[in-house]
Amino acid sequence: MKLNRRQFMLKLVLGSISFVVLDSFWLETNFIEWTEHDISESESNKIKVVHLTDLHLHSIKSVHKSIAERINKELPDVIFITGDSIERNKNLPVLEDFLNLIDIKIPKIAILGNKESSGRVDLQKLEDIYLNHNGILLINEAYLFLTKNREINIIGLDDLVHGHPDFEKSLANIDKSLPTIVLNHCPAYREQIDLVSAEQEIKPKLILSGHTHGGQVTFFGIPFLTPYGSGEYVKGWYNNEISKMYVSKGIGTAVIPLRFGARAEASIFYI
Repeated sequence: MKLNRRQFMLKLVLGSISFVVLDSFWLETNFIEWTEHDISESESNKIKVVHLTDLHLHSIKSVHKSIAERINKELPDVIFITGDSIERNKNLPVLEDFLNLIDIKIPKIAILGNKESSGRVDLQKLEDIYLNHNGILLINEAYLFLTKNREINIIGLDDLVHGHPDFEKSLANIDKSLPTIVLNHCPAYREQIDLVSAEQEIKPKLILSGHTHGGQVTFFGIPFLTPYGSGEYVKGWYNNEISKMYVSKGIGTAVIPLRFGARAEASIFYI
């Protein structure tokens, strides 16, 4: 049967709407984009890092199991978790369930996001969960990470929106001759990191951030809205003469359970 113009346009519109709904509520939230970045300075003795951010865990779904399976397959030297893993104390057991899926031999270094702070998550319980899974929680602290006969400063900052990040305090007593990686949930704090870095004559090798969800809902890559604390940053690399910053689109969602033009992301870095 031949379609008239009106029928054709109706089917086209309905098909487009169906695709957008399928993409937004299922594809972009459940099929993780794994990005890889090599910022190492040699071809040997590289440190493999997995970066996770903005998990927003409420329950364990197939997407979380797939992430854990990929991590266990990759066997990275360390996992960096840059905040907004959970939003309420009631979600603490879900975080524990997620970490149980990951090989306990893999070290984990985590920081806070705005959701842990605004949700008044019990920090002692959160810290205990990370400790029980070969992890640590850093809040304006430095940690000397040792692996493959290498030493790297890991700086973990408090959240900008509901916390009090203090990069200068975090640098106290570190060995500035070593490479420094900064875990910083809200990318807008990058300006302060660069300012202090210039004053103290250090150049962070990498700043890892999240928070923006890549805009979560975008139109041709342009976000309708980014949360306070994003600044001018949305996703991907932002490099200058002082530092290199990567803003991940993260895993979970906030406010509405969908993504459009901002597919969920986890990253692998070689340092």
